[in-house]
Amino acid sequence: MIVEVRTPRTQAPALRRAFENSIQQAALRATDRAAAQAKTRIRAEMAAAGLGRLGQAIGSGSDLKQSGQVHRRGDSWSASGWVFVRSGSRRSRGAIEAYTEGASIRARNPSGLLWFPTDDIMRYARVPLPSSGGNSSGRVRLTPKLWSRTYAAKYGRLFRIGNTLFVKNATLSLSGKRRSIKPLTKRGKVPKGQVQQELIAAFIGIPQTSRTARVDPRQITAAVASETMRREFALTTSSGRDRA
Repeated sequence: MIVEVRTPRTQAPALRRAFENSIQQAALRATDRAAAQAKTRIRAEMAAAGLGRLGQAIGSGSDLKQSGQVHRRGDSWSASGWVFVRSGSRRSRGAIEAYTEGASIRARNPSGLLWFPTDDIMRYARVPLPSSGGNSSGRVRLTPKLWSRTYAAKYGRLFRIGNTLFVKNATLSLSGKRRSIKPLTKRGKVPKGQVQQELIAAFIGIPQTSRTARVDPRQITAAVASETMRREFALTTSSGRDRA
């Protein structure tokens, strides 16, 4: 966006300084508001795209909040606002990059496969949270490695046939309900409403998967910046004085 500002036709230094200060304050306010609004819109778009709370990892900042002053370089100056990923989690940062830029994801484990739980087993496991010193737990997406730490004692260890990991002699719902896996009772009986299965597919492995971009932060920030800058400069230049 190009903003054209006409300075007053006067040689009075005080008037020129007052006008320049008015424009600078407008730029500081505009970039601060644009950054905050862009963050809000990006978060809303990510939630609408089915990305849950991932948008909470997005933050914003500005020269107005950081220093309250414009950047000067010789006879020119600039004011900035920005949106950034504030999370230090590599997983969160990688997920945001994948869903805003698109990505091809490959396995980095020794099996060479990405493992996904099937519809017959649970998707998450509860594990102690390191930040709580083990006093509370949180849900973590289930992986074969996590299965061995959490569910193996109850359901049995996993074993592999081709690109599938199986559990032996567990049970599933007679109605076909999803994620209905249950173990046999301590007496080796089938729980009510369940049917015993010799093999239950627990995880499917694939060599790679792709993520298509669902949110375009650049488009959102450009639109917000244009709207905000236009409004702020229109107020300042039309009135000839600074407005809050």
